[in-house]
Amino acid sequence: MLPAALERARSGTSEEPGAWAPQVAEATGLPAAAGLGPATFFADLTAPRGERHVRVCTATACFAARGGRHLAEVERALGVVAGAVDEAGSTSLQTVHCLGYCYAGPAALDGTLARTGPDLADQLGGRTEPRAPGIPVADTTGAPVLLAGIVGGHDAWDVWRRAVAGLRPDDVRQETAASGLRGRGGAGFPVADKWAAAVGKPGAVVVANGDEGDPGSYADRLLMEEDPERVLAGLALACLACGAGRGVVLVRSEYPRAMARLRRAVERATEAGDLAPSVGAAGPRPFVEVVEGAGSYVSGEETALIARLEGARGCARPRPPYPTDHGLWDAPTVVNNVETLAAVPWIVAHGGASYARRGVPDETGTKLVCLSERFARPGAYEVELGTPVDEIVTRFGGGLRDGRELVVLQIGGPLGGFLAGTALDVPLTTAALAAHGAALGHGGMVAFDADTDPHELMRHIWEFAADESCGACSPCRVGTRRGFGLARDRGGPGETYERLARLMGEASLCAFGRRVPAAVRSLARAYGPVLEGWDR
Repeated sequence: MLPAALERARSGTSEEPGAWAPQVAEATGLPAAAGLGPATFFADLTAPRGERHVRVCTATACFAARGGRHLAEVERALGVVAGAVDEAGSTSLQTVHCLGYCYAGPAALDGTLARTGPDLADQLGGRTEPRAPGIPVADTTGAPVLLAGIVGGHDAWDVWRRAVAGLRPDDVRQETAASGLRGRGGAGFPVADKWAAAVGKPGAVVVANGDEGDPGSYADRLLMEEDPERVLAGLALACLACGAGRGVVLVRSEYPRAMARLRRAVERATEAGDLAPSVGAAGPRPFVEVVEGAGSYVSGEETALIARLEGARGCARPRPPYPTDHGLWDAPTVVNNVETLAAVPWIVAHGGASYARRGVPDETGTKLVCLSERFARPGAYEVELGTPVDEIVTRFGGGLRDGRELVVLQIGGPLGGFLAGTALDVPLTTAALAAHGAALGHGGMVAFDADTDPHELMRHIWEFAADESCGACSPCRVGTRRGFGLARDRGGPGETYERLARLMGEASLCAFGRRVPAAVRSLARAYGPVLEGWDR
């Protein structure tokens, strides 16, 4: 496949994509543009590579941990600036937006080995011992759904074996519909409705979206690394419900450990007969493959994700047609988030009605929330939807470390929103958070104390938006860059900003461009007069 060939070529050179991508495409029988397109789009392909390649996180939680100072410290320690290779070609440095170590940041990947902590630069420079602690995990519900395997020891494959032996696809869909389960990737679409849209369509495919890019969230990484069997069993159940013979798991490249564990889990499940060994042998048991991402936040959006899997640039596509009609290679395609699929085995085992009694009537079930490094007890907590945010922050997270004051809380990543530290009496539901200008998203919570400069945080949010815009539509492509320029100047947004924000919010092709102004507005409201003008 072209994506794998491009990745192999990039790993062996520090040259610009124009020097090698056309030849890679031509070797696979494709025009040069087919190679140049993705090679100049995805961060992992555009970044030059030395013999030692270091990826340092500059996302929100790591920014909060050290005020963004860790990047300059790492550059000095390695003797190379971000986005470059040193003169000897031995070391390269790439900045990335989230490595999933938000509970222990700042973080970096040295090759595939994680390094975390305030002395990150010293670890990379060999002056202190490297460390990368595992994710602290706790269930607060008394009967975990998503953590059933990790803290409860329950085998999700047992659920799958009973289902494939005794349940019809209709049974799985009906229990899921009764559960009220909605997508946990941010959009919150009813899962059973999405499955029903693909039923009866030949060649259907189910994609598990493990491209968890929201800075502050590491729930998908936790599930893929510590209980990959639950993710795969949920994917298999989704395939059964949709009549799909093929499943695909897309794992972001920033999660090399998750990639390795999922691939091993697929091998074991195939050997055990739980998954089919090939597409041709698929029946009730699907064939499943694991594919690596290439560094793009927007490629987590379902149409951009499909474009990535096809070997193209990871840009969002207009809808209709919807993926359930024309998706991967024009086949009917259902895209479900990893956390969404991880809930399905519990629902099938215990019944949809049992799941529906969890949470609140309109938003049922449980959710993994992830607390950042600033908390006294950072980690991943399974909570019922509707749990007050202030209870999560104070009771489970213990407030901020060292007794510091929580000034602002980000929920749901860069497309989520911000709440003032004094206004956290909000239920953890999509509807309640939306009423306060925020969003649930992946459920990551990043805390900011008084050490964070509000203007620097505003600049950080716009810089992320400008870096990650896929460029497919001008409102987002131009708007994010203009917004970043205004934030960088620190002089206030000016009179034209209101029009720019309205244009982005109404005319952007996908949720990324539409949500950026709302997130900025919520940040300004959380801080009050200090960010006057950005609340338009």
